[in-house]
Amino acid sequence: MKKVVKFGGSSLASAKQFKKVGDIIRADKARRFVIPSAPGKRNDRDEKVTDMLYQCYEAASTGGDYKPILEKIVRRYTSIIDGLELNLNLDYEFGRIEENFLAGAGKDYAASRGEYLNGHIMAEFLGYEFIDPAEMIFFDENGVFDSERTNEEVAARLAQVERAVIPGFYGANPDGSIRTFSRGGSDITGSIVARAIHADLYENWTDVSGVLVTDPRIVDDPEPIETITYRELRELAYMGASVLHEDAIFPVRKEGIPINIRNTNRPEDPALSSWRAPAASRSTPSPASQARRLLLHQHRESHDEQRGRFRPPGAGRV
Repeated sequence: MKKVVKFGGSSLASAKQFKKVGDIIRADKARRFVIPSAPGKRNDRDEKVTDMLYQCYEAASTGGDYKPILEKIVRRYTSIIDGLELNLNLDYEFGRIEENFLAGAGKDYAASRGEYLNGHIMAEFLGYEFIDPAEMIFFDENGVFDSERTNEEVAARLAQVERAVIPGFYGANPDGSIRTFSRGGSDITGSIVARAIHADLYENWTDVSGVLVTDPRIVDDPEPIETITYRELRELAYMGASVLHEDAIFPVRKEGIPINIRNTNRPEDPALSSWRAPAASRSTPSPASQARRLLLHQHRESHDEQRGRFRPPGAGRV
């Protein structure tokens, strides 16, 4: 059995979180391909590493004082390495990043380094091979993701690899420069890898236990959704359910690979599972359909409020 596992930024925000992830991966030998995000927030007052990288690049590329921000980023990764007691030194990598920032390598390059560096730490922590996705995930000259070329290259590259860490979020342009997916794009990387290796399951680990039928800030103890179709999951993501990037559905749907949404902090919780919809439609709306309807209603209300329009009672209900 082969599983691809992707871990979000909150799951990899600190050494403590890394250790939870390590326990999850080691608990199942089928979890062979790991897709890490950049470190997220450790608390409400913290900063995401990706945001700091954007700030650092902006300062460096415009002649500003970037050193304090870069040092802050270095300290963040050093704290993870020290907390895991790893014999790993990223000075060379940071030196290259600084040179490329000063040379104006681009915002996509800057943003991608969060996943790149976390991938090196994860590979060292697990004893897995590190593979740079820039070598096998491709965009065309117009910046459009090249799905079929990428699928062929990833399949060939991983055919003889037993276990690997592949940073999420980015690939390469035809000239070799870095291009990223939109924010949250590590989900897409995991889906791409799952399709290419014909995985049995794609697990997406985050900080929530699946999807609820409604907003828990509005309704107490809402019912969790246990199963959901690819289409329903993508629509929920599009309407604002932040458990999965909406474009991560397409690669796995082509192969019929199930997606499980899991909670890194509560790995014992049931997973939200997605699958291909049956040919016959159900006469009774599923919990996922009800959640989709609620999100659509909330989305429309928010849109109307932003436009400042008056809505008569009952208008726009779904």
